[in-house]
Amino acid sequence: MSSPELLLRVLRSEMRAADLTYKALGARLGLSESSIKRMFSQGDMSLSRLAQVCEAIGVALEDVLRQAADAVPRADRLTLDQERALVADPQLLMVAVCCLGHWSYEQIVETYQISEAECVSCLARLDRLGLIELKPLNRYRLHVSRTFRWQPDGPVQQLMRQHVVPDYFAGRFDGSGETLLLVHGRLSEASAQVMEQRIQQLAAELARLHQEDQRRPPEQRDGYTLLLGLRSWEFAQFTAMRRPSPQEQA
Repeated sequence: MSSPELLLRVLRSEMRAADLTYKALGARLGLSESSIKRMFSQGDMSLSRLAQVCEAIGVALEDVLRQAADAVPRADRLTLDQERALVADPQLLMVAVCCLGHWSYEQIVETYQISEAECVSCLARLDRLGLIELKPLNRYRLHVSRTFRWQPDGPVQQLMRQHVVPDYFAGRFDGSGETLLLVHGRLSEASAQVMEQRIQQLAAELARLHQEDQRRPPEQRDGYTLLLGLRSWEFAQFTAMRRPSPQEQA
């Protein structure tokens, strides 16, 4: 489904929610019912007209655009071959991680030692891999969902365990806005699933704040990384101290 079709679907949904007919919408816009129907059937709507339609319906334009963007099918994971291609090229992996963090082309080139040509080449390769859709002027749209995860025990996770995690936890976690928590609890499977959902919500909130702060000057922003994990686990030295079960004693 194309972007215009998704926008029209969202507009129709908002009209139903507002109990607004084509005729009533036309009256608010000073247009005939047939003109409104033709506009919706042909999808011929300029940005200024779209803004007028949103105002007439009583919904913010940015909300309509966001709903349409969220409706685009996106992958939750890459394939193993896609991840192997990223891990095989550190520069490509760096650009991929930047894209997942919604960095612009300009931000990548300004921050890292990568030429404009190299960055464009990496973006083109990510397009071929299916991670992004490369657009004119080196803009892009992610082809992965907000709940995107790396493959369990896949190439990227193996790289993270070997190099990223030790480097991350080498820090003191005592700076402004930094914290380190290790919380243990005995949970049912249902409660563990609730916690997993909360973690996903927290990750989505970080992504939202990142997007909002893009409007701030670079000197007012710094790179923060949230590393979260939840699993059935006990420290091996503690496990060795456990009392044997009755079956083990028998």
